[in-house]
Amino acid sequence: MYTFAYPWLLLLLLVPLTVPYLLKPYQEEGPAIRTPWFKRIVTLFQVEAGQETTVRKRARYEYLLNALLVVGVVVALARPQYIEPPVTRIVPTRDVLLIVDLSGSMEAVDFTDPHGVKTDRLTAVKSVLDDFLEKRAGDRVGLIVFGNAPYVQVPFTQDLEACRILLSETASRMAGPRTAFGDAIGLGITLFERSEVQDKLMIALTDGNDTGSKVAPREAARIARDEGVVIHVVGVGDPASVGEEQLDEEVLRAVASTSGGRYFFAADRAQLNEVYLEIDKIESREVESYSYRPRNDLFHWPLGAVLVGSLAMYCFRLLAALIPARQGGQDG
Repeated sequence: MYTFAYPWLLLLLLVPLTVPYLLKPYQEEGPAIRTPWFKRIVTLFQVEAGQETTVRKRARYEYLLNALLVVGVVVALARPQYIEPPVTRIVPTRDVLLIVDLSGSMEAVDFTDPHGVKTDRLTAVKSVLDDFLEKRAGDRVGLIVFGNAPYVQVPFTQDLEACRILLSETASRMAGPRTAFGDAIGLGITLFERSEVQDKLMIALTDGNDTGSKVAPREAARIARDEGVVIHVVGVGDPASVGEEQLDEEVLRAVASTSGGRYFFAADRAQLNEVYLEIDKIESREVESYSYRPRNDLFHWPLGAVLVGSLAMYCFRLLAALIPARQGGQDG
């Protein structure tokens, strides 16, 4: 759709039509030659003496070009624009941070996929998270992986496809064999410091107890609560296991409750999928979006036409002045 940013400026087109009737023609005074036989010349040529004014007559093409130039300048001042079709964008309403345990215990093959095949814990987790990310349109998602220490795998982004790809490239023990759960929460809180959205959600998935954090998980959860971050914890593994593979459900429940979140336990792939469906229901939200119509300015086209027209008028005047001069030279 074509429109003008300042359509009221088109009223300037009326100025050339009204000015000639409101103002007198321009008169320029010049020296006159006094002759004693002036009356004889007037009588001889049978003309009527008038005022000593000279009005240059313009050719028709000059009137036409002047009119077109005025129209071009006024149209450019009105700023013509082309409005494109609406473009809709989804506004982030929530920051979701996924914290995934990559310790050595995630290699345990005790999960069953939908086809009844046994698979390791990390493969099951990545499969479920991939489905979870497909439904997060409108959120910014980040990913932290941890083992001996936490690392940012994906900073907050709306490019969920990139997040899914980088999640698929994770592997057990790539961050070390141990479990630094508390430090992973602390790193997540640091990422949330620059977040401007109101809802801040952290989903932590771990299959073992904290064995190497500098900050205890309970303390990290209290800091997260003060920063407005809600933590949902998903425990994966065998509660009867011991050592570093032990699932410390007491600590995991405390982390979730302290931050205002919930604790879930998943013993197999089906339960893990149900956990994320439940989290999706708990954290349901209205997706906010806004649309705008891009505007492309077109004022350079009438300005270009004015420039070309001005050059054309100058060339015509130059030719009109040169042709009589050449003819006069040839006659002499």
